[in-house]
Amino acid sequence: MTTKLEILEAAVRNALGDDLQSLNVALGEITVVVKADNYLSAMRALRDHADLGFEELIDLCGVDYSSYGDGVWEGPRFAVVSHLLSIAHNWRLRVRVFAPDDELPIVASLIDVWSSAEWYEREAFDFFGILFDGHNDLRRILTDYGFIGHPFRKDFPVTGYVEMRYDSEQKRVIYQPVTIEPRENVARVIREEHYGVK
Repeated sequence: MTTKLEILEAAVRNALGDDLQSLNVALGEITVVVKADNYLSAMRALRDHADLGFEELIDLCGVDYSSYGDGVWEGPRFAVVSHLLSIAHNWRLRVRVFAPDDELPIVASLIDVWSSAEWYEREAFDFFGILFDGHNDLRRILTDYGFIGHPFRKDFPVTGYVEMRYDSEQKRVIYQPVTIEPRENVARVIREEHYGVK
C-alpha cells in the first residue's frame, strides 16, 4: 500500500523534474533542495501543479551554515528555507535553496508567488543579510534602522559592535562603541564532604 508520504514524494519529483537538486525523507517529512537559478520556477510549480497545490507559504527563514556539523560543512554558507502547506491535500513540504555567493547572498523573491513572503524575506535580510531579487521593500524589520551588521550571522559578535543609550545632554539616542568588558564565567562548584549520605 502506498503511503501519503510516498504519494507526495512522487508528485514533487514529477512536478519539479530537473529543477529538483535533491529530495530527502526523514522523520515523516520531505525536504527538497532546488538550485538558486530554478528557485522561482520551482516554487511556482509547487503552488500551481494540480497534484501538489501548495497554496500557503507558512514560513521562510535564513540559515547560516558557516560552522554547521562542527565546522566540516563545505557547501555554500547561506540558505533560505521555506515551509509550504497544501490545505487541499493536507501535506507540508520544506524547500531549501542555497545562495551561490557567500559574500553577497542573493536569491529570488517569492512575493509574486506568495504575498506572505514579504515580511519573512525582510526578516531574513535583517538578520542574515540575504538579499531577495525582486523584493520591492527590502529594509530592516526587527533591528533599528541604524543597526550595523546582521545579528544572526555566526561571525557576528555576541556583544555587537555598538550600543545605544539616551544622552540627556543631547536629548536624543546616541550610538557608541560597545563598552562591555569581556569576562570568563567559571562555574563555582561546592563540594560537601558527606553530601547525600545519611
